[in-house]
Amino acid sequence: MGEEDTVNVDQNSFAGGKEDSLLRNRHSSPLPPRPQQLSSKVLTLPTVLTLGRVAAVPILVATFYVDCWWGRTATTSIFIAAAITDWLDGYIARKMRLGSAFGAFLDPVADKLMVAATLILLCTKPMNAVVFGPVPWLVTVPSIAIIGREITMSAVREWAASQNGKLSEAVAVNSLGKWKTATQMIALTILLASRDSSFERLLPSGIGLLYVSAGLSIWSLVVYMRKIWRVLLKK
Repeated sequence: MGEEDTVNVDQNSFAGGKEDSLLRNRHSSPLPPRPQQLSSKVLTLPTVLTLGRVAAVPILVATFYVDCWWGRTATTSIFIAAAITDWLDGYIARKMRLGSAFGAFLDPVADKLMVAATLILLCTKPMNAVVFGPVPWLVTVPSIAIIGREITMSAVREWAASQNGKLSEAVAVNSLGKWKTATQMIALTILLASRDSSFERLLPSGIGLLYVSAGLSIWSLVVYMRKIWRVLLKK
């Protein structure tokens, strides 16, 4: 074998080795993570739970006006079940990757329907708190603040969704909104339960928490508006 043949063999060996190395690297390199996609199904388990909350609203209204112990118990139980499923459907959607576009739309609608219906029902039957005395507007004032905030935020989020992505990020749910929802659910549960004479002494704490929830509602609205204003100023 001559010098020229040796050079050709070495070049071929180098080329083959380089090709093998590229193939090995191609197979061994990790694939980029796939983006999490929403489920194409409409009736996923979280969505069924959310639909259950919507269907429970007229039942809640009906049991509220049943003036006996089981009516009060049923009303409170329905609201507690709705509050639990509100957390549960989100947990299942995240853990089992069952989130859907329809579910993302329906979940806040179900929450607002349940909360607004409960607040209006409580306003129709003013409660006589031992500490505060007979004050007709005691529940009405925070109810107007909470419902007004929810209507305003729904309109703002719809407007932000039609604009650029930065505005949508500015109105994304934050920790303050979660605290608002938590105090709201606890307050309304106490107020519904305190309609029973066995839990009547809890009424002042329920009213106090309702005012805390109303304060957090207004505060979170101000925070969202400030974020939107900053985004608009940067344009």
